[in-house]
Amino acid sequence: MKIDARRFAGLLRDPGATRAVLLYGDDLGLIRERADALTRAVTGSLDDPFRVARLERERHAFLAEEATAQSLVGGRRAVRVDEAGDGLVTTLQQILAGPGDAILILEAPGLASRSKLRTLADKHDSIAALGCYPEEGRALEASIRARLAEADIVIEPDALSWVASQLGSDQAMMRQEVDKLSLYAAESGRIDLADAQACVGDAASASLDAALHAATRGDPAATDRLVGLALADGAAPVGLLRAAAGHLQRLHRARLAMAGGQSASDATRAMRPPVFFRHQADMVKALTVWSAEALAEAMAGIFAAEQACKRTGAPAEAIAARALLTIALRARQQSR
Repeated sequence: MKIDARRFAGLLRDPGATRAVLLYGDDLGLIRERADALTRAVTGSLDDPFRVARLERERHAFLAEEATAQSLVGGRRAVRVDEAGDGLVTTLQQILAGPGDAILILEAPGLASRSKLRTLADKHDSIAALGCYPEEGRALEASIRARLAEADIVIEPDALSWVASQLGSDQAMMRQEVDKLSLYAAESGRIDLADAQACVGDAASASLDAALHAATRGDPAATDRLVGLALADGAAPVGLLRAAAGHLQRLHRARLAMAGGQSASDATRAMRPPVFFRHQADMVKALTVWSAEALAEAMAGIFAAEQACKRTGAPAEAIAARALLTIALRARQQSR
């Protein structure tokens, strides 16, 4: 039967009559995290040789044997199955039709929605099926807030928005960075924007992000200053240019969406990962200044600058700074 994250929390507290859990979806890190949590909940350990068995793909043939084996030290066993797929359906049905109390943890990243295994799991009362997909937008913010709340830490709204915009939908990074925030704020119990920016990422990436927005909104003076700060803080010239290419690509996709009828504000709100609220106005302005064709030309200029940086003896920092300043000057000219 299908369950959601809230019911999974209940499953961790008491697996009850559940005999198998299918974890599927695109977020491999989340699948592994939930499989680990369930294994610990059932056996108290991830590597107890008497109560935990792990079957890689080449050992799937031993599933029935492991599922019916008895623990020599008592307690329920957990059998983790990597890369679970439709080839296990018949064996799984036979196991569920007979006696046994081992819980089968089926890890199935990328499993198709119409697969036989997914169909069986969705309908069978003894199987819990849980999708594991990257979070974004409000769902990502809610997860960050909840994880911090577990450590009795409150995060202010602007700091929460900034952290989510920096982490995007990378769940593994989210957990690592939020745990780092928890340690950072352990004494104060509160995180504001300055705390978040000091703890998540680094000064170079913050300066670079601001420089990219200054360039595409058409502010040459701010672009020159912020690029200088990013380089001084340790940003690599080629990394700066690649970040610029990614920024232009986001704008280009949004500009194409506008051709389908969206406004600049709607296209900005639809961006994933979300645009940090302090840069939303910059993004809207850039979308009103740049056409899709002009953005494509700007990307070509960035790629050419990257190639120039890679030539022996090339003044890479000067080339990268000039490329960003060229974008800022063009944006200013186009806005007139």
